[in-house]
Amino acid sequence: MTADDQLILERARIGEESAFAQLVEMYKEKIYYLALDLTGNQADAEDCSQEVFIKAFRSLGSFRGESKLSSWLYRITYNTCMDNRRNTQFKMNEKSVVIEDQFDLPDPAVSPEESVRSQSEQKIIQTALEKLSDRERAVFVMRHYQECKLGEIADALEISEGTVKSLLFRAVRKLQKFLAPEYPELARRQHE
Repeated sequence: MTADDQLILERARIGEESAFAQLVEMYKEKIYYLALDLTGNQADAEDCSQEVFIKAFRSLGSFRGESKLSSWLYRITYNTCMDNRRNTQFKMNEKSVVIEDQFDLPDPAVSPEESVRSQSEQKIIQTALEKLSDRERAVFVMRHYQECKLGEIADALEISEGTVKSLLFRAVRKLQKFLAPEYPELARRQHE
């Protein structure tokens, strides 16, 4: 943990609201995008992100600092998203509810063709990611989208680095298998 993170964390622990707000500001984007990749839709990602910071605030006193602050927040995010996923699946099975994804408005700086292609590619990749196990998806997303180091992923998921490597290898192979027949260019990019 950096000295700045440690100082902010200590200030937050003693109840300084501005320090916790600083922590939220530092990590909110990474937490949101990790939650988005794990849940697959914006509404769940927003809910999970808020819940992550509520849980983190309540648990500040129990964070010992043995891992990076980001690893601790990623662990909370992963667990929150998996709990949300289980609860959502239970509700869907119970009530046969259909959940639709929400889409952002297109960026005016991007051409309509690029925007459609990008949205299409993201939907294809998201569909392929959903075919991975929860842990494979988490490891892949944390490594390739969040650019976490293997040790940080291991800390966040409470597994060994060897297991991270194995899960990452399996995730990449599965993604290539899912994408290669119809989308060879996307399959190649997932390996990079």
